[in-house]
Amino acid sequence: MQLQNQLKALAEKIGKLKEKIDTEESTKHAFVLPFINILGYDTFNPTEVVPEFTADIGLKKGEKVDYAIFQNEQPIIIIECKNWKEKLNTHNSQLFRYFHTTKTRFALLTNGVDYQFYTDLEATNKMDEKPFLEFTVTALKENTVHEIAKFHKSNFDVDKIVDNASSLKYTKEIKKLIAQELLTPSHNFVKLFANEVYTGRLTEKVMGEFTDLVGKAFTLTISDKVSDRLNAALNKEVENQKEEHQEPEEVSKIETTKEELEGFRIVVAILRRKLPVSRIVHRDTQSYFGILLDDNNRKPLCRLHFNGTTKYLGLINKDKNEIRQALNALEDIYQFENELLQTVDYYEKE
Repeated sequence: MQLQNQLKALAEKIGKLKEKIDTEESTKHAFVLPFINILGYDTFNPTEVVPEFTADIGLKKGEKVDYAIFQNEQPIIIIECKNWKEKLNTHNSQLFRYFHTTKTRFALLTNGVDYQFYTDLEATNKMDEKPFLEFTVTALKENTVHEIAKFHKSNFDVDKIVDNASSLKYTKEIKKLIAQELLTPSHNFVKLFANEVYTGRLTEKVMGEFTDLVGKAFTLTISDKVSDRLNAALNKEVENQKEEHQEPEEVSKIETTKEELEGFRIVVAILRRKLPVSRIVHRDTQSYFGILLDDNNRKPLCRLHFNGTTKYLGLINKDKNEIRQALNALEDIYQFENELLQTVDYYEKE
């Protein structure tokens, strides 16, 4: 929640100031350095955030990248900055040349408004041409904030980020293809469905008809899915209102807090890698906030104990015993990603 608020404040600052920013240098100071600070790195500590970082490349000496973030005396992220008015173009970027000469696994190209994170998924020590994470800080979505949180100094884990980077990158590319196919279905895409439902010869005329049919069918499918979710939400709200009316005293003893709901969203963001969101359900009680598989009390995924001074995440082991882990901040839940996913495996094996 704190990270989300800080990013929101930075977005508001950008909206107010960007028309007064004319140079790359002022973009760095007004927009990029505050972002680095939000990630928990001390921009005033030259051993942690190194400006004008130099990495000699063959016969080329003295070329510099704008910033390098260090941890344990090793660069973990190199950053190249542009003026906020410039479009990001990796083909002219020094990041490609620097990437293989440093031990870093991550490179960031930014103009202070748009951010592109790169790694080496396709060839070791060679920066990918396409980013695995990209966003506009003034138009952030909740799931993107969770991905940014993984780069925070308190959460930074190279292996976890790289493991997730592959899923992020290719999911993003597939979403782009799906969006393009929905807008203008390609011949092969239409043919895939026409072959399944049409027994005749696929002439040019038939393919033209099926191009319209496939587009309409996908539009209707998406519309039906949205309608089903809205109806389910409305029906649940009506049921909750009935329960509140019937048992006002019992309901009034349970107070679901914003922090509990934020914790639930973080758990969902982790578990959706293995589960549909619809199977992850929360049920609040007087003593803890429960998160269940299939709304089944016998299948707890985890529990949030946020009522006391110290917050705890209750992890469930294979014997269905609870193990509590103290949390300093809500983002600490991401540190137990493997344990949460393992709990899902226990139930799926059953």
